[in-house]
Amino acid sequence: MDQFDITILTILQEDNQISQRSIADRVGLSAAAVQRRIKRMSENGTIKEEVAVLNPEHFGDPLTILVEVCLVNERIELIDQAKKTFIDTAEVQQCYYITGESDFFLVIVTQSMADYEKLTRRIFFGNDNIKSFRTIVALGVEKYGFKIPFLNFLSESKNKL
Repeated sequence: MDQFDITILTILQEDNQISQRSIADRVGLSAAAVQRRIKRMSENGTIKEEVAVLNPEHFGDPLTILVEVCLVNERIELIDQAKKTFIDTAEVQQCYYITGESDFFLVIVTQSMADYEKLTRRIFFGNDNIKSFRTIVALGVEKYGFKIPFLNFLSESKNKL
């Protein structure tokens, strides 16, 4: 990955709908070169997904729920089974396998507490390897995103070399 790639990624993190011509003008490459770089970074997994971030307020008043999950047994196949369950559950927006007293930290979005209660029955109470889970209901979501903040730092560091 070179300076051009880092700059392209920084631009795409701000607006992935920007035209390749506009990116090319900003980084000093041709649109075809930008297109090839973006395609390569998509194919090699550097660019994981291109998604639209929706405003939840336009879909009622959904709940954002943070959940710490502790497992009974930490055998690798049971950890993998828990990961698969969480990944396959649409309401689980983010799943972190963590260190410390808990094993997982989940960010869940549901339409209501009743929906969350049904979800807990399905993925927590229905799993013999879940020792406990702790629920924290967010009163508001003040910031969310998936930008990697140190890309600008990498870009600035390479310029100094």
